Amino acid sequence: MFKLCQNHGVAKRIAATLPRAFAMKSVSFVLGIFAAAAIMPAAAQNYPWCAQYGGTAGGVMNCGFVSFDQCMATLSGMGGFCNQNTQYQAAKPATSKRIRKNLPTHF
Repeated sequence: MFKLCQNHGVAKRIAATLPRAFAMKSVSFVLGIFAAAAIMPAAAQNYPWCAQYGGTAGGVMNCGFVSFDQCMATLSGMGGFCNQNTQYQAAKPATSKRIRKNLPTHF
């Protein structure tokens, strides 16, 4: 009987520490995700046209348009204007790293 009570106390202590251990692991995991996100550079929008909403006195700028027509269609009915993105950098053409195989000239 005494042994049973003693084991019950151990079980209570283990049960009390499980939620705390789970919480600590969860917090560590979330902090790890935030740290990884902070280290990785954010991909900037790289499009040639910007929409300026709200007129010339401030407002919001969205540089996410591939063409002037797309920018103007977005602004249709809202007001604002489109201008070229001064930070735009055209994509570099992909370089081919093709390996040439020496094929026999006769079979």
